[in-house]
Amino acid sequence: MFTRQEILDTLRGRLIVSAQAYPGEPMRDPRTMAQVAASAVRGGAAAVRIQGISDIQATRSAVETPIIGLWKDGSSDVVITPTYQHAHAVALAGAHVVALDGTRRARPDGLTLLQTIARLHAETNSLVMADCGSLEDARGAAKAGADLIGTTLAGYSGERPKTTGPDLELLAEIRAAELGPMLIAEGRIHSPADAAATLTAGAEAVVVGTAITHPTTITSWFVDACESR
Repeated sequence: MFTRQEILDTLRGRLIVSAQAYPGEPMRDPRTMAQVAASAVRGGAAAVRIQGISDIQATRSAVETPIIGLWKDGSSDVVITPTYQHAHAVALAGAHVVALDGTRRARPDGLTLLQTIARLHAETNSLVMADCGSLEDARGAAKAGADLIGTTLAGYSGERPKTTGPDLELLAEIRAAELGPMLIAEGRIHSPADAAATLTAGAEAVVVGTAITHPTTITSWFVDACESR
């Protein structure tokens, strides 16, 4: 079992790999996702980010690194671990860090972000990663007690344009604000150069998902390149 400080120390300056498959895809199976996560850890990932209760449980048995867990559910704007019950279930499934929507949008259960994080800290002792879309989201998440702030929702929450690659400008803004929580870069990081650029911009760790663990998308990049020459 990791202490809270051990988790933060493990993540600092390192790569986190997100292993998620979408509903209906061939890889949409907990055992498969656990195997993908284990392969990423063998390649040097310091931690993994996993979606879904069954996937988290399977991955907990497959790796010995910290797990950032989340549960995507619902049809509203807030779908990443949208309620306290979702967050509590993610923690009980074995996630060391619970990732949730950290924007200023209303949560489906009516709780504020501060109330949700406070209950998680009190009832599960889990670290909390707030997935944000703007500097103001990050400020709010820091005040609410988040332990980590991710740029996961930059370009998806309606406050910032969707950049082609990672939102380096937002990373630099959050770093300059010196909010306190560990800053995690996530979103549209498609190459090793992109990953390095996020750390230069101020991120303390970087999450890469699609470019490592989503064969359908990776294949489409190569197909497009071949067909457009």
